[in-house]
Amino acid sequence: MTNHNSNNSRHFGQPGRASDRRPAADPEEMRRWIEYLAGDIGPRPYSRPEVLKEVSGSLEEAFATLGYSVERQPLSYKGHTYYNITGFPAESSHASQDPILVVGAHYDTVAFTPGADDNASGIAGLIELARILADRPPLGLRLVAFCLEEPPAFRTRNMGSYKYAKSLRKNRISVRGMICLEMIGFFSDKPGSQAFPLFFMDRIYPDAGNFIALAGNMRSRTWTLEVKKHFASGTSLPVESINAPAIVIGVDFSDHWSFNKFRYPAVMVTDTAFYRNPNYHRVTDTPETLDYVRAAKVVDGLANAVRNLA
Repeated sequence: MTNHNSNNSRHFGQPGRASDRRPAADPEEMRRWIEYLAGDIGPRPYSRPEVLKEVSGSLEEAFATLGYSVERQPLSYKGHTYYNITGFPAESSHASQDPILVVGAHYDTVAFTPGADDNASGIAGLIELARILADRPPLGLRLVAFCLEEPPAFRTRNMGSYKYAKSLRKNRISVRGMICLEMIGFFSDKPGSQAFPLFFMDRIYPDAGNFIALAGNMRSRTWTLEVKKHFASGTSLPVESINAPAIVIGVDFSDHWSFNKFRYPAVMVTDTAFYRNPNYHRVTDTPETLDYVRAAKVVDGLANAVRNLA
Protein backbone atom coordinates (compact mmCIF):
# COMPACT_ATOMS: atom_id res chain seq x y z
CA MET A 1 0.00 0.00 0.00
CA THR A 2 1.15 3.52 -0.67
CA ASN A 3 0.24 6.85 0.91
CA HIS A 4 -1.59 9.21 -1.41
CA ASN A 5 -2.88 12.77 -1.13
CA SER A 6 -5.52 13.38 -3.78
CA ASN A 7 -5.77 16.66 -5.67
CA ASN A 8 -9.13 15.76 -7.15
CA SER A 9 -11.24 18.91 -7.49
CA ARG A 10 -14.45 17.26 -6.25
CA HIS A 11 -14.98 17.97 -2.53
CA PHE A 12 -17.16 15.81 -0.30
CA GLY A 13 -17.42 16.17 3.46
CA GLN A 14 -15.99 18.70 5.87
CA PRO A 15 -14.20 18.13 9.19
CA GLY A 16 -16.53 18.02 12.17
CA ARG A 17 -16.44 20.58 14.97
CA ALA A 18 -15.51 19.64 18.51
CA SER A 19 -18.60 19.19 20.66
CA ASP A 20 -19.71 17.35 23.75
CA ARG A 21 -22.66 16.10 21.73
CA ARG A 22 -22.00 13.23 19.40
CA PRO A 23 -22.95 14.17 15.84
CA ALA A 24 -25.69 12.18 14.13
CA ALA A 25 -25.60 10.92 10.57
CA ASP A 26 -27.09 13.32 8.03
CA PRO A 27 -29.53 11.84 5.49
CA GLU A 28 -28.75 14.64 3.03
CA GLU A 29 -25.00 13.97 3.16
CA MET A 30 -25.75 10.34 2.28
CA ARG A 31 -28.13 11.39 -0.49
CA ARG A 32 -25.42 13.60 -1.97
CA TRP A 33 -22.96 10.71 -2.22
CA ILE A 34 -25.52 8.30 -3.59
CA GLU A 35 -26.69 10.77 -6.23
CA TYR A 36 -23.07 11.36 -7.23
CA LEU A 37 -22.27 7.65 -7.56
CA ALA A 38 -25.57 6.34 -8.95
CA GLY A 39 -26.58 9.51 -10.79
CA ASP A 40 -23.56 11.50 -11.97
CA ILE A 41 -21.25 8.50 -12.39
CA GLY A 42 -23.70 5.67 -13.06
CA PRO A 43 -22.74 2.03 -13.62
CA ARG A 44 -19.33 1.14 -12.17
CA PRO A 45 -18.44 -2.36 -13.42
CA TYR A 46 -14.90 -3.73 -13.70
CA SER A 47 -15.14 -3.18 -17.47
CA ARG A 48 -15.06 0.61 -16.90
CA PRO A 49 -11.70 0.98 -15.12
CA GLU A 50 -11.47 4.70 -15.94
CA VAL A 51 -14.77 5.29 -14.12
CA LEU A 52 -13.65 3.30 -11.09
CA LYS A 53 -10.42 5.30 -11.04
CA GLU A 54 -12.42 8.54 -10.97
CA VAL A 55 -14.50 7.24 -8.07
CA SER A 56 -11.40 6.15 -6.17
CA GLY A 57 -10.04 9.68 -6.52
CA SER A 58 -13.22 11.15 -5.06
CA LEU A 59 -13.02 8.74 -2.14
CA GLU A 60 -9.42 9.73 -1.46
CA GLU A 61 -10.46 13.36 -1.56
CA ALA A 62 -13.30 12.74 0.89
CA PHE A 63 -11.13 10.99 3.48
CA ALA A 64 -8.37 13.60 3.18
CA THR A 65 -10.81 16.51 3.49
CA LEU A 66 -12.12 15.01 6.72
CA GLY A 67 -8.58 14.88 8.13
CA TYR A 68 -7.79 11.21 7.62
CA SER A 69 -4.59 9.85 6.18
CA VAL A 70 -5.17 7.91 2.98
CA GLU A 71 -3.63 4.79 1.46
CA ARG A 72 -4.16 3.46 -2.03
CA GLN A 73 -3.72 -0.27 -2.66
CA PRO A 74 -3.34 -1.03 -6.38
CA LEU A 75 -4.68 -4.29 -7.79
CA SER A 76 -4.13 -5.75 -11.24
CA TYR A 77 -7.04 -7.53 -12.90
CA LYS A 78 -7.66 -8.41 -16.55
CA GLY A 79 -5.01 -6.00 -17.78
CA HIS A 80 -6.14 -2.99 -15.74
CA THR A 81 -5.31 -1.45 -12.38
CA TYR A 82 -7.93 -0.90 -9.69
CA TYR A 83 -7.65 0.51 -6.19
CA ASN A 84 -8.73 -0.16 -2.63
CA ILE A 85 -8.85 3.16 -0.76
CA THR A 86 -8.26 3.27 3.01
CA GLY A 87 -8.86 6.19 5.33
CA PHE A 88 -7.34 6.01 8.81
CA PRO A 89 -6.62 8.41 11.68
CA ALA A 90 -3.57 10.54 11.00
CA GLU A 91 -2.26 9.87 14.50
CA SER A 92 -2.32 6.09 14.19
CA SER A 93 0.89 4.15 13.61
CA HIS A 94 1.39 1.14 11.38
CA ALA A 95 3.97 -0.01 13.94
CA SER A 96 1.28 -0.40 16.59
CA GLN A 97 0.56 -3.93 17.75
CA ASP A 98 -2.99 -3.06 18.78
CA PRO A 99 -5.78 -4.79 16.82
CA ILE A 100 -7.49 -2.81 14.07
CA LEU A 101 -11.19 -2.61 13.26
CA VAL A 102 -11.97 -2.66 9.54
CA VAL A 103 -15.20 -1.12 8.26
CA GLY A 104 -15.58 -1.56 4.51
CA ALA A 105 -17.89 -1.23 1.52
CA HIS A 106 -17.45 -1.83 -2.21
CA TYR A 107 -17.84 0.92 -4.78
CA ASP A 108 -18.18 -1.12 -7.99
CA THR A 109 -21.43 -2.39 -9.52
CA VAL A 110 -22.54 -5.02 -11.98
CA ALA A 111 -22.95 -3.81 -15.56
CA PHE A 112 -25.91 -1.58 -16.47
CA THR A 113 -27.15 -0.83 -12.95
CA PRO A 114 -26.49 2.58 -11.37
CA GLY A 115 -26.19 0.74 -8.07
CA ALA A 116 -27.83 3.21 -5.69
CA ASP A 117 -28.44 0.59 -3.01
CA ASP A 118 -25.80 -1.85 -4.29
CA ASN A 119 -23.58 -0.35 -3.18
CA ALA A 120 -23.55 3.43 -3.29
CA SER A 121 -25.52 3.25 -0.05
CA GLY A 122 -22.69 1.34 1.62
CA ILE A 123 -20.09 3.83 0.40
CA ALA A 124 -22.27 6.75 1.53
CA GLY A 125 -22.50 5.08 4.93
CA LEU A 126 -18.73 4.63 5.05
CA ILE A 127 -18.02 8.30 4.28
CA GLU A 128 -20.74 9.53 6.61
CA LEU A 129 -19.25 7.36 9.36
CA ALA A 130 -15.89 8.98 8.66
CA ARG A 131 -17.48 12.43 8.90
CA ILE A 132 -19.23 11.96 12.23
CA LEU A 133 -16.15 10.33 13.79
CA ALA A 134 -13.71 12.89 12.34
CA ASP A 135 -13.20 14.80 15.59
CA ARG A 136 -11.97 11.75 17.48
CA PRO A 137 -11.61 8.69 15.24
CA PRO A 138 -10.48 5.58 17.14
CA LEU A 139 -6.80 5.01 16.37
CA GLY A 140 -7.38 1.40 15.35
CA LEU A 141 -10.09 2.24 12.80
CA ARG A 142 -9.56 1.45 9.12
CA LEU A 143 -12.23 2.66 6.68
CA VAL A 144 -11.85 0.82 3.39
CA ALA A 145 -13.59 1.34 0.05
CA PHE A 146 -13.10 -1.90 -1.87
CA CYS A 147 -13.03 -2.40 -5.61
CA LEU A 148 -13.95 -5.58 -7.49
CA GLU A 149 -16.63 -7.09 -5.27
CA GLU A 150 -19.06 -7.85 -8.09
CA PRO A 151 -18.79 -10.62 -10.75
CA PRO A 152 -16.59 -11.83 -12.33
CA ALA A 153 -14.33 -11.23 -9.31
CA PHE A 154 -17.10 -12.11 -6.81
CA ARG A 155 -16.14 -14.83 -4.32
CA THR A 156 -12.68 -15.28 -5.85
CA ARG A 157 -9.17 -14.27 -4.88
CA ASN A 158 -9.45 -11.33 -7.26
CA MET A 159 -11.84 -9.43 -4.99
CA GLY A 160 -10.41 -6.18 -3.68
CA SER A 161 -11.35 -7.21 -0.15
CA TYR A 162 -9.56 -10.54 -0.53
CA LYS A 163 -6.36 -8.73 -1.56
CA TYR A 164 -6.75 -6.39 1.40
CA ALA A 165 -7.38 -9.15 3.95
CA LYS A 166 -4.49 -11.15 2.50
CA SER A 167 -2.16 -8.16 2.99
CA LEU A 168 -3.22 -7.93 6.64
CA ARG A 169 -2.37 -11.58 7.17
CA LYS A 170 0.93 -11.25 5.32
CA ASN A 171 1.93 -8.26 7.47
CA ARG A 172 0.77 -10.02 10.65
CA ILE A 173 -1.63 -7.26 11.55
CA SER A 174 -3.99 -8.15 14.37
CA VAL A 175 -7.65 -7.65 13.46
CA ARG A 176 -10.31 -7.01 16.10
CA GLY A 177 -12.97 -7.69 13.49
CA MET A 178 -14.47 -6.53 10.22
CA ILE A 179 -17.83 -4.84 9.52
CA CYS A 180 -19.06 -4.89 5.92
CA LEU A 181 -21.64 -2.41 4.63
CA GLU A 182 -23.63 -4.08 1.86
CA MET A 183 -26.83 -2.32 0.74
CA ILE A 184 -28.15 -0.25 3.64
CA GLY A 185 -30.73 2.04 2.01
CA PHE A 186 -33.91 0.14 1.09
CA PHE A 187 -36.74 -0.22 3.61
CA SER A 188 -40.44 -1.00 3.50
CA ASP A 189 -43.21 -1.06 6.14
CA LYS A 190 -45.51 -3.09 3.88
CA PRO A 191 -46.49 -6.48 5.37
CA GLY A 192 -44.94 -9.28 3.35
CA SER A 193 -42.21 -7.08 1.90
CA GLN A 194 -39.47 -9.17 3.50
CA ALA A 195 -38.54 -12.55 2.01
CA PHE A 196 -36.20 -15.19 3.45
CA PRO A 197 -33.88 -17.96 2.24
CA LEU A 198 -35.62 -20.61 4.34
CA PHE A 199 -39.38 -21.11 4.68
CA PHE A 200 -39.53 -21.09 8.50
CA MET A 201 -37.61 -17.85 8.97
CA ASP A 202 -40.77 -15.75 8.63
CA ARG A 203 -41.72 -17.11 12.06
CA ILE A 204 -38.54 -15.71 13.59
CA TYR A 205 -38.04 -12.39 11.81
CA PRO A 206 -40.40 -9.52 10.86
CA ASP A 207 -42.34 -9.91 7.60
CA ALA A 208 -41.89 -6.21 6.75
CA GLY A 209 -38.56 -4.95 5.48
CA ASN A 210 -38.23 -2.20 8.06
CA PHE A 211 -35.14 -3.44 9.92
CA ILE A 212 -31.40 -3.66 9.33
CA ALA A 213 -29.77 -7.09 9.46
CA LEU A 214 -26.39 -8.28 10.67
CA ALA A 215 -25.28 -11.51 9.00
CA GLY A 216 -22.22 -13.69 9.44
CA ASN A 217 -20.94 -17.22 9.43
CA MET A 218 -20.99 -19.55 12.43
CA ARG A 219 -17.39 -18.80 13.42
CA SER A 220 -18.22 -15.09 13.64
CA ARG A 221 -21.22 -15.50 15.95
CA THR A 222 -19.56 -13.92 19.00
CA TRP A 223 -18.41 -10.95 16.91
CA THR A 224 -21.87 -10.52 15.35
CA LEU A 225 -23.57 -10.44 18.74
CA GLU A 226 -21.01 -7.99 20.10
CA VAL A 227 -21.50 -5.65 17.14
CA LYS A 228 -25.27 -6.03 17.41
CA LYS A 229 -25.33 -5.07 21.09
CA HIS A 230 -23.55 -1.77 20.53
CA PHE A 231 -25.24 -1.15 17.16
CA ALA A 232 -28.74 -1.51 18.58
CA SER A 233 -28.01 0.80 21.51
CA GLY A 234 -27.00 3.57 19.10
CA THR A 235 -30.05 3.69 16.82
CA SER A 236 -33.84 3.62 16.92
CA LEU A 237 -33.89 1.35 13.88
CA PRO A 238 -34.81 -2.30 14.59
CA VAL A 239 -31.78 -4.60 14.32
CA GLU A 240 -31.91 -8.34 13.58
CA SER A 241 -29.05 -10.81 13.24
CA ILE A 242 -28.25 -14.24 11.86
CA ASN A 243 -25.21 -16.49 11.86
CA ALA A 244 -25.49 -19.44 9.53
CA PRO A 245 -23.45 -21.71 7.24
CA ALA A 246 -22.90 -20.79 3.60
CA ILE A 247 -25.75 -23.07 2.49
CA VAL A 248 -28.06 -20.25 3.61
CA ILE A 249 -27.98 -18.27 0.39
CA GLY A 250 -26.72 -14.72 0.80
CA VAL A 251 -25.21 -14.98 4.27
CA ASP A 252 -21.69 -14.56 2.87
CA PHE A 253 -22.45 -12.59 -0.30
CA SER A 254 -20.12 -9.64 0.19
CA ASP A 255 -16.66 -8.52 1.29
CA HIS A 256 -16.88 -10.12 4.74
CA TRP A 257 -16.45 -13.42 2.86
CA SER A 258 -12.84 -12.44 2.14
CA PHE A 259 -12.05 -11.80 5.80
CA ASN A 260 -13.62 -15.11 6.78
CA LYS A 261 -11.21 -16.81 4.38
CA PHE A 262 -8.36 -15.55 6.57
CA ARG A 263 -10.22 -16.50 9.75
CA TYR A 264 -10.93 -12.93 10.78
CA PRO A 265 -14.29 -12.38 12.50
CA ALA A 266 -16.55 -10.47 10.12
CA VAL A 267 -20.18 -9.42 9.84
CA MET A 268 -22.29 -7.90 7.06
CA VAL A 269 -24.66 -4.99 7.75
CA THR A 270 -27.41 -5.17 5.13
CA ASP A 271 -31.00 -4.38 4.18
CA THR A 272 -31.00 -8.04 2.97
CA ALA A 273 -30.55 -7.18 -0.73
CA PHE A 274 -32.62 -9.40 -3.06
CA TYR A 275 -34.72 -10.66 -0.15
CA ARG A 276 -36.25 -7.18 0.03
CA ASN A 277 -35.16 -4.83 -2.71
CA PRO A 278 -36.85 -5.57 -6.08
CA ASN A 279 -34.30 -3.35 -7.84
CA TYR A 280 -31.31 -5.54 -6.96
CA HIS A 281 -28.87 -5.67 -9.91
CA ARG A 282 -31.37 -3.86 -12.14
CA VAL A 283 -31.38 -0.53 -13.98
CA THR A 284 -34.08 0.53 -11.51
CA ASP A 285 -31.63 0.62 -8.55
CA THR A 286 -31.75 4.42 -8.51
CA PRO A 287 -31.38 7.09 -5.78
CA GLU A 288 -35.07 7.94 -5.51
CA THR A 289 -35.93 4.38 -4.38
CA LEU A 290 -34.00 4.69 -1.11
CA ASP A 291 -34.97 5.77 2.40
CA TYR A 292 -32.30 8.25 3.47
CA VAL A 293 -33.63 8.84 6.98
CA ARG A 294 -33.41 5.17 7.86
CA ALA A 295 -30.09 4.78 6.05
CA ALA A 296 -28.72 7.51 8.32
CA LYS A 297 -30.03 5.60 11.33
CA VAL A 298 -27.96 2.64 10.18
CA VAL A 299 -24.87 4.83 10.35
CA ASP A 300 -25.84 6.07 13.82
CA GLY A 301 -25.89 2.48 15.05
CA LEU A 302 -22.65 1.72 13.25
CA ALA A 303 -20.90 4.72 14.79
CA ASN A 304 -21.87 3.61 18.27
CA ALA A 305 -20.54 0.12 17.57
CA VAL A 306 -17.26 1.51 16.23
CA ARG A 307 -16.77 3.79 19.24
CA ASN A 308 -17.18 0.83 21.57
CA LEU A 309 -15.25 -1.77 19.60
CA ALA A 310 -12.29 -0.02 17.94
